[in-house]
Amino acid sequence: MACVYIPVQNSEEEVRVALDQLPRDASDILDILKAEQAPLDLWLIIAREYFKQGKVEQFRQILEEGSSPEIDEYYADVRYERIAILNALGVYYTYLGKIETKQREKEEHFILATQYYNKASRIDMHEPSTWVGKGQLLLAKGEVEQASSAFKIVLEADRDNVPALLGQACVEFNRGRYSDSLELYKRTLQVHPSCPGAIRLGIGLCRYKLGHLGKARQAFQRALQLDPENVEALVALAVMDLQANEAAGIRKGMEKMQRAFEIYPYCAMALNYLANHFFFTGQHFLVEQLTETALAVTNHGPTKSHSYYNLARSYHSKGDYEKAGLYYMASVKEINKPHEFIFPYYGLGQVQLKLGDFRSALTNFEKVLEIYPDNCETLKALGHIYVQLGQIEKAQELLRKAAKIDPRDAQAFIDLGELLIASDTGAALDAFKTARTLLKKAGEEVPIEVLNKIGVIHFEKGEFESAHQSFKDALGDGIWLTLLDSKTKPYVIDASASMLQFKDMQLFHRFENDGNHVELPWNKVTVLFNLARLLEQIHDTVAASVLYRLILFKYQDYVDAYLRLAAIAKGRNNLQLSIELVNEALKVNGKYPNALSMLGDLELKNDDWVKAKETFRAASDATDGKDSYATLSLGNWNYFAALRNEKRAPKLEATHLEKAKELYTRVIVQHTSNLYAANGAGVVLAEKGQFDVSKDLFTQVQEAASGSVFVQMPDVWINLAHVYFAQGNFALAMKMYQNCLRKFYYNTDAQILLYLARTHYEAEQWQDCKKSLLRAIHLAPSNYTLRFDAGVAMQKFSASTLQKTRRTADEVRSTVAELENAVRVFSHLSAASNLHLHGFDEKKINTHVEYCKHLLDAAKIHREAAEREEQQNRQRQEAARQAALAEEARRKAEEQKKYLLEKRKLEDEQKRLRQQEEHFQRVKEQWRSSTPASKRRERSENDDDEVGHSEKRRRKGGKRRKKDKSSRSHYETEYAEADMMDYREEPEDEDASMNYGEPIGQMNDQDDDVEENANDRLAAAGLEDSDVDDEMAPSITAARRRRALSESDDDEPFERQLRDNTDELQDSDGELRENDHKSNGGAGGAALDDD
Repeated sequence: MACVYIPVQNSEEEVRVALDQLPRDASDILDILKAEQAPLDLWLIIAREYFKQGKVEQFRQILEEGSSPEIDEYYADVRYERIAILNALGVYYTYLGKIETKQREKEEHFILATQYYNKASRIDMHEPSTWVGKGQLLLAKGEVEQASSAFKIVLEADRDNVPALLGQACVEFNRGRYSDSLELYKRTLQVHPSCPGAIRLGIGLCRYKLGHLGKARQAFQRALQLDPENVEALVALAVMDLQANEAAGIRKGMEKMQRAFEIYPYCAMALNYLANHFFFTGQHFLVEQLTETALAVTNHGPTKSHSYYNLARSYHSKGDYEKAGLYYMASVKEINKPHEFIFPYYGLGQVQLKLGDFRSALTNFEKVLEIYPDNCETLKALGHIYVQLGQIEKAQELLRKAAKIDPRDAQAFIDLGELLIASDTGAALDAFKTARTLLKKAGEEVPIEVLNKIGVIHFEKGEFESAHQSFKDALGDGIWLTLLDSKTKPYVIDASASMLQFKDMQLFHRFENDGNHVELPWNKVTVLFNLARLLEQIHDTVAASVLYRLILFKYQDYVDAYLRLAAIAKGRNNLQLSIELVNEALKVNGKYPNALSMLGDLELKNDDWVKAKETFRAASDATDGKDSYATLSLGNWNYFAALRNEKRAPKLEATHLEKAKELYTRVIVQHTSNLYAANGAGVVLAEKGQFDVSKDLFTQVQEAASGSVFVQMPDVWINLAHVYFAQGNFALAMKMYQNCLRKFYYNTDAQILLYLARTHYEAEQWQDCKKSLLRAIHLAPSNYTLRFDAGVAMQKFSASTLQKTRRTADEVRSTVAELENAVRVFSHLSAASNLHLHGFDEKKINTHVEYCKHLLDAAKIHREAAEREEQQNRQRQEAARQAALAEEARRKAEEQKKYLLEKRKLEDEQKRLRQQEEHFQRVKEQWRSSTPASKRRERSENDDDEVGHSEKRRRKGGKRRKKDKSSRSHYETEYAEADMMDYREEPEDEDASMNYGEPIGQMNDQDDDVEENANDRLAAAGLEDSDVDDEMAPSITAARRRRALSESDDDEPFERQLRDNTDELQDSDGELRENDHKSNGGAGGAALDDD
């Protein structure tokens, strides 16, 4: 048992005071201390023991008494103990200021602490403990730089002062210099190895901030080993376990947090983490209780920000957006910069977006985006805000960026698709399909809304099969499949039998009686309605009406189903039933604008003009004039009223047209993109004769409608064609009618065919007019007007043909046929019993019949004349044809005769050539057999002399011939002389050679010289070398040698060498001529032989 002894003054006795049994009233112990003038260190020991026991008031009372002026005066010589008491009081009030939440009381505590430290400094201004205390006070007040100066004063005097080292380490940690702080903590451990475990806590925090998580965990665990109840170390380890994001780690972390809470229930960080845990478990009462406690026990800005954030999240999740916004704002105020804690900015932006404060929400989300520029959730939120602010392009950019950053975020693609659906349906469809694919890959269920939007886009684009499949995927299994299944045909047939009323619900009662459960979830009603609308579009109105009635069977207040049934009845021309169904819809909602507008339209078709006008006014009043369709319908009413046939007065017509224009203009002012109002305004302008203005207006409406898959406006095409027709531009009018017919009606609209026929009629294209009318009659066989028009077109065609000055028999026959058809058509119309119902006058039809018969009689006369003329023309053409054939036969005979003559001549020429060849062969053989070798050699030498002499004259600068080629020239010369001799011996061959040479044109004039005669024969044989006159003899000789060699029995290689030698002889002509003056003919021949 610890105790202290107070010495009794002027005695050796001591008063024993047990520290664990200190009196509750500190006055008793103070009386003893004062009476015995006890040392001041005993005062400090007893005061500290009171503090340890939690008796803070007694602790303060003893220290304040120990620092009173009387004690200072009595213990004036005791310096250290007095400074220690004052510093203890300074530390106490510094602690009170740190834990105080109220700013005023906090400042008061700090002022008292400052006073005590200043008083201690006046006793000894160099006391280190005082400077350390001042540093702690400044650090608590947030004056980090001044605190650092105080700690440095101590460290300059004693670099190993542990409190100063710890204080400076705290300063560096608050500055964010975690490495420097870590070094100071390490130095503290080196100086004082047995220091408390809290120092390891500082080391662990520095390691954690530096990312050394393993060493940080070791430091926290060491701190717990030294102090098992160290709450800060427990909380730090718990935070690290929670950040592991694993089930086991989260469980361990929460266990540590719970233990820290049990040790010290006022640890704000532990309270915040516990509140965060209970938020995710849905225990909002505990969240609010823990965060409020944390706010009460801490004044640390970031910690309070977390507490406010937890409290705001709790109210946010409960839907209390007002309180959530207040607490998010409080959390934001506790933060100096957004990067310190960004979550409250995001939560505040969400609440403001929910409350409609888009500008403030935009500011907060942009702050989040500055810290996390790739955060997809923030990008999507900003995209929604920009949509609300009308900045569609900016919203699209952000959503595309979000989808690009995270291509697996299906929600980003869904949001992007919803944004693009109004401007780019193709891109919207791709976005929805991508979201559908991502959800399927992730194993998640695709929302019905996404599948429904995919189906709607396919439907609007005319891709009905894809739309049907999407709607079926969205609906899944249900009663609708049974209704549409072929196995249930008896039900469908029975239902169709009662389609006249469109109200029969017996079908579904029979299903229930058969044991089938008729169930339709509310979230599939829209999809089922769209499926029925699709079936209606593809003309399966029976199945569509069954689905509409299924909706009404389960949801009797679904007004649009009544209206679609009314539309089906209207399409079947059952106006009365359609009006009844619309009235059923009005019983559900008497001010439903669509129902009122449809009722007015039906009344207008039923020729009930007064009721229609009142109904349209009621529709407009139901929306305070904001319903553009009702206003547009009133404009249509005035337009039709202006064009009524009965009692059409110009003044009244102008009034109605002006009123219609006013109403159309009002709609355009309200909705500048309303194409129907613009089309109506164009119609009114056209009726007033302002065709150019109306044409420009119709063209703009046509371009705008063509650029959208959601708008189908065939009327504007027809109106534009009408304008072209009125301006006399029939070609463009025809083109517009044909394009409209093909684009919107698949060439199956009788009325547009009638417009087209009228245009052909005005363009005097009678046959095209008749073809268009026949197509229209095929589509509407009961329309007698079309038949009458067809008869008029045939009549007009016949009359125009008969009025021609020149016409063919075929045209007249066609005219007779057309007139017979016209008489038949008019006679059929005249015999009709209900002629007056179609607006025909019987007398007028009879007039047409008589006129057509008159034309028919005249046409028959013209036909006979035309046929006679045609017969005469045919006879003339036949005679001309026979003459042409005879001329052609004569020409061919002449060509054949000429061909035969040419052929015969060619054959004679070839025969003569063969005879000459045979004769030449005989001469050559005779020469070989009769001429001695010596004689041939002499002749060869003479010929070589002549050749050498002539070649030297002809050639300059040529090359020397080779030895084998010279020898060949020697032999060729001998053959040439032998040929000449043969020619001399057989003069009869000369004529043959001359005759042979004449066609070729190579004969020279005959000479009396025999040698020239022989040369001429060689030339006639085609062996002459075309050279100058002075070189004629050698060239003829060479030619004869070539001829002889070519006709010889030697082999082909020898013949080719001969030709090559001849060419080389010609090439060396210049060289031989250059050397001619050095040798005579014999010498030249010898030289050639020697070579």
